[in-house]
Amino acid sequence: MIITKKKDINAILESLKGKKTVFLFGCNSCAEQCATGGEKEIKEMTAILEEHGIKVVGSSIPDETCYRQLILKDYRLKPELKEAEAVLVLACGAGVRTVADAADETQPVLPALDSLFLASVERVGRFFEGCSLCGECVLHITGGICPHTECPKGLLNGPCGGVAHGMCEVNIESECAWVRIYKRLEKQGRLHALRNIAAPKNHSAGTRPRKVLLRESGNSADKKGRK
Repeated sequence: MIITKKKDINAILESLKGKKTVFLFGCNSCAEQCATGGEKEIKEMTAILEEHGIKVVGSSIPDETCYRQLILKDYRLKPELKEAEAVLVLACGAGVRTVADAADETQPVLPALDSLFLASVERVGRFFEGCSLCGECVLHITGGICPHTECPKGLLNGPCGGVAHGMCEVNIESECAWVRIYKRLEKQGRLHALRNIAAPKNHSAGTRPRKVLLRESGNSADKKGRK
């Protein structure tokens, strides 16, 4: 899930300067779990904006604000959305982008949150970064622990010389990622996975923007499935 934090309200108000009406989007997925874009946060934002003379003409909390078809549906069914002078999105950057693409080019779509990282969920309200979306996964070699993400230096052949008593020299409160990798592979009887020297990181695998087409709409297979 995508972890987000609330922008400073003064920055939000500055981005809405001169606007008298606004529509709010939340997100019932990642942002709701982060307590940054659920029903409670939409109500709080509504109260703050109206205190500052900005009328909230409507709101929506889609199951996933990054899902284009859900946003297009709101634009079809909610006339107040098209009439708003601006749209404020309490969701990740992908959600903001999705709303901006669905909106008329003349309508400003603005973020209310900052996107931080892709997280694994430890339990409700506790998240940790487990993946950098680098496009070249090495978890089969490193025992499910990503050195590109969990090592502050991104070392693919670790550990570095700064390890002290198994702890990271950059973040002294965290155990070195490569020490953890070694311990896990040792327990699995797979230390041989570390014998090969990893090549330098292929950053071209993560060239942005990226796009994946899992299924072409209207292709023969799709048409056959609908008959």
